[in-house]
Amino acid sequence: MSCTLPLLIHSTYTHVGTPCTPNGLPLPPNTPPLPRQRPPHTDYSPFDNRAHFECADFLFRKEQMSGGKIDALMDILNAFNQQAAGGAGAPFTDANDLYETIDQIPLLDVPWWSFSVSYTGPRPDREEDVPKWMKQEYVVWYRCPDKVLKAQLGNPDFKGEMDWSPKRVYNKKGQREYQDLMSGDWCWEQADTIAEDPGTHGATFCPIILGSDKTTVSVATGQNDYWPLYISNGLVHNNVRRARRNAVSVVAFLAIPTTDREFEGDAQFRKFRRQLFHDSLRHILLNTLPGMSRPQVILCSDNHYRRVIYGIGPYIGDYPEQTLVACVVQKWCAKCTASRLDLNGPGIPRSHEHTRALAEVFPPKILWDDYGIVHGIEPFTTTFPRANIHEVISPDLLHQVIKGTFKDHLVKWVEEYLVIKHGVRGAAVIMADIDRRIAVVPSFTGLRRFPEGRRFKQWTGDDSKALMKVFIPAIAGYVPPKILQCFRAFLDFCYLVRRHIITSEELEQIEDAIQQFYEARLVFAEAGCNVHDFSIPRQHSISHYPRLIQQFAAPNGLCSSITESKHIQAVKEPWRRSNRFNALGQMLLTNQRLDKLAAARVDFYARGMLDGPLTGFDNLLAGFDPAPPSPPTGLHPAHKSDNSGDEEDIDTLDGGGSVIVMAKRKVPNMPKTLTGVEDLCGCPNLGDLIQDYLQLCEPGNLLISTSFTIYPSVTVHLYAPNEQSSPGGIYREHIRSVASWRQGPPRQDCAFVKKSPFVPALRNLAVVRVVMFFSFRTVARSTHECALVTGYTPVGEEPDQDTGMWIVKPQTDTDDDPVYSVLSIHDIIRAAHLIGHSGNETIPNDLLYTDALNAFSAFYVNKYIDYHAHTMDL
Repeated sequence: MSCTLPLLIHSTYTHVGTPCTPNGLPLPPNTPPLPRQRPPHTDYSPFDNRAHFECADFLFRKEQMSGGKIDALMDILNAFNQQAAGGAGAPFTDANDLYETIDQIPLLDVPWWSFSVSYTGPRPDREEDVPKWMKQEYVVWYRCPDKVLKAQLGNPDFKGEMDWSPKRVYNKKGQREYQDLMSGDWCWEQADTIAEDPGTHGATFCPIILGSDKTTVSVATGQNDYWPLYISNGLVHNNVRRARRNAVSVVAFLAIPTTDREFEGDAQFRKFRRQLFHDSLRHILLNTLPGMSRPQVILCSDNHYRRVIYGIGPYIGDYPEQTLVACVVQKWCAKCTASRLDLNGPGIPRSHEHTRALAEVFPPKILWDDYGIVHGIEPFTTTFPRANIHEVISPDLLHQVIKGTFKDHLVKWVEEYLVIKHGVRGAAVIMADIDRRIAVVPSFTGLRRFPEGRRFKQWTGDDSKALMKVFIPAIAGYVPPKILQCFRAFLDFCYLVRRHIITSEELEQIEDAIQQFYEARLVFAEAGCNVHDFSIPRQHSISHYPRLIQQFAAPNGLCSSITESKHIQAVKEPWRRSNRFNALGQMLLTNQRLDKLAAARVDFYARGMLDGPLTGFDNLLAGFDPAPPSPPTGLHPAHKSDNSGDEEDIDTLDGGGSVIVMAKRKVPNMPKTLTGVEDLCGCPNLGDLIQDYLQLCEPGNLLISTSFTIYPSVTVHLYAPNEQSSPGGIYREHIRSVASWRQGPPRQDCAFVKKSPFVPALRNLAVVRVVMFFSFRTVARSTHECALVTGYTPVGEEPDQDTGMWIVKPQTDTDDDPVYSVLSIHDIIRAAHLIGHSGNETIPNDLLYTDALNAFSAFYVNKYIDYHAHTMDL
């Protein structure tokens, strides 16, 4: 099924990003690219064949097998094969043979370099008084960022997923759409500046996206901290940058100066630590400096050459990282001059020029105390043209919004409010019930479960995201309406700024949500909570989001969650694979080998050498047809989910809508007759309901009463780009109705369905609970795939004004029995999530989440369960 995209009008920057010859001469319009010079389709060098490569990739990347285990496995395979016919040996002699083969991959051969830095400033007169940090030599490891960027720009895996010029996109309503970085105003403004120089006019502007974030790999074996620096190009689309497809590369490991407690607050040490950071970044990026003034001819992912000019682009980091990179004092804003004592007050945008002007007038203490400026250190961006670090600091959804404002502030303030209102003991009783409410929330695709509520030692970003989805119903009844309205405004802001496309109309909604949040949060101050006069940098940062979205487009492509997820592959897993002694050198080598394997896979795939099943050495040694197959539409096969299901895979769904697919496997040992099915589902008038359904879709047709088949689930494929969706934006969820789920109680999920005469509606759609999925045949030889459902009746004609969610009750007849209906599965829009409406009642200790949909008399229709539900007209 294919849905039509709404009309989009693209206004692209003219004469920018046009293809050229390898010598930089412009090509006529519509000139096809020259084919890349590639080895034959039978050449898997340095591997013997496909199986040889797949074995190396499986052992080193997928399984991450240790060297000792690889040695043992090769010995076993060697012994086994020697006893078999032909006497073939193992794929590799041992682990070293595997490593040496990977090292011979000629692609992405970007070695690691290092430089050392030491303190050269004034020291104490007596040698015994010189602190250790002044004597130590600090080593920074890095790779050539120019080569890394060229590899990204030329990666054929990104073909069709990169923008070669700034663009402005408008939908059919005339609303501006902000999606990928090149659709923001900042890139357009940079292109304007570049076009003023005749030597750079017409060049493709490539923003260099940087991100840094300290991470700890193990607390149990000591504080093992690493400080990776990541690099990405701003031309690739946001969905690719988020999808772990080598659009983000680790380019350096920065030094982390440490000292004992005596010197932790020492001004010299703190200045040296900042200076080391900025000088390291200058040195690492120095070889990109020529490419910021003179265009380079670079082979791009679509096989075209282009003249490319670099520029320092958005910098990704959490709040401490932002103040460090901007040379701004903690508790101040890194983007504007609003006072730390009143961050809600006036302020102007910071810039290098403004900082220098202040430094010429005021002494260091005034700069620190009154302007939040760290004197004596210039940000690394002062070395590079057209760069203003205060301008390019990107919004950070994870730490500013999700972890910061929600977890660190709002949740904490609710607890403080309950203590102020009910005392410590009374608050503990209420918070225990809030935990139970969270614990009994019904299941939903992708929803993390919290059996003990929100009481856990360490909150992750995923924990915070999951609790945001269910927190409002959990506290409703225990807090005043104003607090619910505060959370509602905040969550509306969160879900709006996390969308993959943000329109100019939604920008206005974001501004409204910010204003409503700022006004509603005053309730916490009025109650006596410790809100620090709301002069909180993370909450203040929210006020910059509308402007940042206009500049850099959708924030989800520049969030620190991207770098944190990259930590796993680039830092944590390589560290676990090391022997822990001088681990960094081993981690660098592991990263280099992983990059080589990834580049080889992309190259082999582009040459059509990884298509089809892995059938055996004879076929693989024979090679493939010299003509590579045409690339498939939709998702790249290398990026499909590894989860195998019994439902049909759908890779493309352009622009909207959903496709509903019945499970291929039927429920075994189920009755085939109408009478048996009626007894099974407890609906004695199922036959009449089916005839009512047929009267609407096939008037006059009749059911064959012995043709029933029962199914456990349907799969919904919908276009809903989010963190769980595929790179193409396809999100898949299951709606289940089974007698026993995972050897436990029954599970009957809820769903949104199209407006129907059989079930009550909320505006343009209805909410139902699925009793059974089934199919039947008719005398006219047609087969119908249907769902037996019970409906929900809305309480009121509008959503609840405090929570923003509809409240519904199960639809019953005059005898309080459920009202059943039969619908086509293609009337299903997607899964719905209902949370029990507890009011002021406490949750029984023995209530399980599997019984929640049967235990409550009213429910919230949870529009905060995911991004797509929030966009629906509820």
